[in-house]
Amino acid sequence: MYIMSLRTLCNNLRQLAVTNRQLCITHPGHGTNGFMSKLLLPATTTHCCGSNLGAGKQHDGSEVRQFHTTAAMERSKFIPFGRTGKQKYTVRPLPMVRYAGRDLDTGRIIHKRLGGGHKQRYRMLDYFREPPADDKVYEERVLDVQYDPNRSARIALVAGGNHKRYIIATVNMKAGDIIKTSGQVSRLSVTANEGDAYRLAALPIGQLVHGIPKYPGDHGRFCRAAGTSGQIVRKIGGMVVIQLPSKRQISVSDQCMVTIGRVSNEDHNKRVIGKAGRNRWLGIRPKSGLWHRKDGRHGRKIKPLPPIQVFMDKKQEGVHINV
Repeated sequence: MYIMSLRTLCNNLRQLAVTNRQLCITHPGHGTNGFMSKLLLPATTTHCCGSNLGAGKQHDGSEVRQFHTTAAMERSKFIPFGRTGKQKYTVRPLPMVRYAGRDLDTGRIIHKRLGGGHKQRYRMLDYFREPPADDKVYEERVLDVQYDPNRSARIALVAGGNHKRYIIATVNMKAGDIIKTSGQVSRLSVTANEGDAYRLAALPIGQLVHGIPKYPGDHGRFCRAAGTSGQIVRKIGGMVVIQLPSKRQISVSDQCMVTIGRVSNEDHNKRVIGKAGRNRWLGIRPKSGLWHRKDGRHGRKIKPLPPIQVFMDKKQEGVHINV
């Protein structure tokens, strides 16, 4: 008695399906519906060791249902969040697959200092702070401020109407606070509280904001890390110049929605790791033990700041404004 290889088994099944009509798996109404039809699973395509096992008809004209020989040949059907964009929003922590610095498709190491660490669950954050269509003030209550292992800032669970969501928490945000989201722009600048969201046109110069989008209707992209915030420098012709924590300045439309205040956990950069084991808890592997010459490549360099980067919505008609 010997163990038959998978390739040999596939070839034998193909020969039996072609030569012997009794072993074919046909559609209902075409004949055989026995043990083999219950054993082999139907599928849309059949690939076995590089061979296509039977798309189409037999020599006698009868159709053959395509099938998989084994479930082990199929790739895992689990797709991480973010690769399909079809995941329904939920406040329930989701399981994550950690690839330990390896490529998702090839399996090769692309980052040597990742691997291990404590198990984590992903919290879906809502970076959109768009107001209602009728420009009314939308209020939400902060239920809890929580720790999130996937980012440096704290997150806040807020509820409004009949749904809940996670947003980035501000420095002084606490449970029980009421945050507002408004798209109204008045002649005078508004006096907003931390966590409120307004259009840039409604805010005064010098206001600290975070969650800055590039275009109107986009979600927050700048100033989302712990302790960061941008400052409104000036307003010119429907555009607002904002200075980022890196002293770089960007220009966006005054219709963009931003959140007031600084991002929470401002002492994140002052934390002390203390021991090598804590980095392993965080999923950070040690550096290589090889000797590296200190060539000053990463030393301090005095360079002029880059010019202001202007983000103009390409879909809207208008004249480019140099600021």
